[in-house]
Amino acid sequence: MNQPRLSRQLGLMGLIATGVCSMLGASINVVPFMIQRHVPGIGPYVLPAFIFAAIPALFAGLAYSMLATAMPRAGGSYIYASRGLNPFLGFVASFSQWFGLSIVIGVVAYVTIPFLRDVAIAMSWMGLADSLDTGMVRVGLALLLIWLFVWINIRGAKSYEKTIIPLMLLMFLMGGIVIFAGFNFSPRDFSLAILEKENIIMDILPKPDFHLPTFLSAAALLFASFIGFDSIAQAGGEAKNPTRRLPSAIGLTILFVGSYYMIFTAAVYHAIPWSFVAEEAMRKDITAPGLLGYLLPDYLTVLIVGGAAIALINDLPAMLLSVSRLMFAWAEDGIFPKKITKIHPKFHTPYIAIILSGLMSSIGVLGSHFAGNFFLGIDIMVTSMMVNFLLMCITLVFIRKANPLIAKEIKIIKNDSIRKLIGILGSIVLLFFLTVHTWKDIITEVGAWYFHSTPIWLIVMAIASLIFYVKLKGMKSMGIDTRSLFKKLP
Repeated sequence: MNQPRLSRQLGLMGLIATGVCSMLGASINVVPFMIQRHVPGIGPYVLPAFIFAAIPALFAGLAYSMLATAMPRAGGSYIYASRGLNPFLGFVASFSQWFGLSIVIGVVAYVTIPFLRDVAIAMSWMGLADSLDTGMVRVGLALLLIWLFVWINIRGAKSYEKTIIPLMLLMFLMGGIVIFAGFNFSPRDFSLAILEKENIIMDILPKPDFHLPTFLSAAALLFASFIGFDSIAQAGGEAKNPTRRLPSAIGLTILFVGSYYMIFTAAVYHAIPWSFVAEEAMRKDITAPGLLGYLLPDYLTVLIVGGAAIALINDLPAMLLSVSRLMFAWAEDGIFPKKITKIHPKFHTPYIAIILSGLMSSIGVLGSHFAGNFFLGIDIMVTSMMVNFLLMCITLVFIRKANPLIAKEIKIIKNDSIRKLIGILGSIVLLFFLTVHTWKDIITEVGAWYFHSTPIWLIVMAIASLIFYVKLKGMKSMGIDTRSLFKKLP
């Protein structure tokens, strides 16, 4: 009797929605404004830092697009590095990626609830708003969101696409209100609105001097906004016509989302003085809709806050798809238990891997609640993804030597010298960003060592190394030719 297998049902629109929804969310509605607290002194230079942060993402996107044409399988980045470079490096880097993304799924679910609270406030439902601010309700609803999308992911590609594509379109529609409003108001309009609503006279401060270390720290953190296209690669085993559609989806996603980031951020800072954003960020958690709410009538405030909530919720199904396919790929290679490769007989999805990813993401919710600082989860993810992207660029440099048969299957930029040049340049840029991000994390003063992302990431890497070597030793003792195993696609 034939065992059920993953089914190639995801079309180009579903793949683009996967990338878009993984990239937009907290990255657009929260991070460009809360960064004023996390990187004090960035002031009016957020948008240039955003643009600078796109440079390593472009190199990583090129590397992913080329590797995806040769290895269109579930588990994307793990498969690319394990077959094109080194199985140990492929596993430990993808394990830290899985850990970082799983935690961030919990962070996103946890951060979504204040947006729902703000909708309740805008509707004058103060009792509901107060209840959404309590810890138990916030944690409970965040967990409910995660497990709702675990269920949707288990039900397969059709259910997934019917959920994520309409949500993506709705998110862009409501985000368009933010962009329109931002460019139609000025800082003077905002000053008058604050005076009327809060009885506060606001001074518009002059532009401060540019400080390069601060700028680089901000750019390294904003780099997190561009990592979602990796989710497209993880779905390689379920994409229709993958050698064409995977690179197309990656390229279009980076183009669409990058443009949207710049326009959206520019619109908000066009209307809201950066000095007000910085001051508010130091006092409380702020969002784009919350800032523009001073300028808009209540019904529009409800719409943009609702749009922000949708943008955050959109992160969840796409990222759950991503992390579950990594687990599935590890299990296919025997690094994780084979039971994780089980495919649902009706929906053709790796349901055990999806459930385990939901459990890991639930830990992220609890961690966000008890740590009291969701940026810790984002920092861990940034470190993990920078390492992962760096590894993709290094793979591009060495794949012809490490696995010439697979290297011949690359359909984009077949010239080996050009590919190597892209890989080398990408490696240099990403290593620079990783160094900046790590240095900032090390020198930042926090309440305890475990609020630094770097030692947490190193612990995760140590755990991954132990898992890999124990499993590798076990496979060799069973007579499995591991060298041959990691040369072929699953």
